[in-house]
This record gives sequence, structure tokens and C-alpha cells, in this order.
Amino acid sequence: MIDPPFTSADVEAVFNAIPEPERKGLLKLRALIFKTAAQSPEVGAIEETLKWGQPSYLTPETKSGSTIRLGMPKTGGFAIYTHCQTTLISDFQNLFPDDFAYEGNRAIHFDNEGAIPAPKLQMYIRAALTYHLKT
Repeated sequence: MIDPPFTSADVEAVFNAIPEPERKGLLKLRALIFKTAAQSPEVGAIEETLKWGQPSYLTPETKSGSTIRLGMPKTGGFAIYTHCQTTLISDFQNLFPDDFAYEGNRAIHFDNEGAIPAPKLQMYIRAALTYHLKT
């Protein structure tokens, strides 16, 4: 998987402050975001920054995508978040209703990094990174 170095000391510090095993899971999600973007030329370069104190991934070059955030929900584990006013979660939940733990229309939760089904999740990430190309 593509695991680029951090370009932001602030983002790296947030990852370093996350306890194991959540950090390992979030780093797997981070790598999956960069891998998916690299396989999707229409996305362009990914910007990794902090939004609401969480690592966030944007498509500033092409503006093709909706922001993806990574974090730890209060209920434990780790999660991937997208904007709650998009159809990303509902569309994905229609495809895979029982394969993931969903939080309303904003997140997919994971209990451990071994529970990340990369091929299916790449579909979700690609949909988020190209969300504005559909409209």
C-alpha cells in the first residue's frame, strides 16, 4: 500500500498521539486513501490536513471530492467520516448493508485494523474522492 510520509508535522503529531491499536487501523485507512487516489487520476493530488482536530483528506487541485476525515469515535475503535449531507454513507450502505458498522449518515466504524475489507472500502473512498464529479 502507498504510505507516503507526512507533509504536515501537525497531522503527524495527531497520529503519534493516538493509542494502539487505533493508530495502526487509522494508518491503514490513511494508506488506503492515498492508494485509492493514486489509482484515480481524476482526483489529482491529495491534501492531508487537520479539520476539527482530525486528519482530513481533500482534493484541492480538482475539487472532485468530499472531505474524508479519520478519527476515534467516543464509543471506541476508529472510524472514517464523510460529510453528513452527502449520500456517500447511504449509497454505500445500500450496497453493503451488513458488512460495516455505520454511524448514521456520517461514518463507518471499525473495532480493529484487521476488520478493514480494503477492496470494498476502496469503493467508498473512491466515491468520496470523486463525489463532486457526479453532480
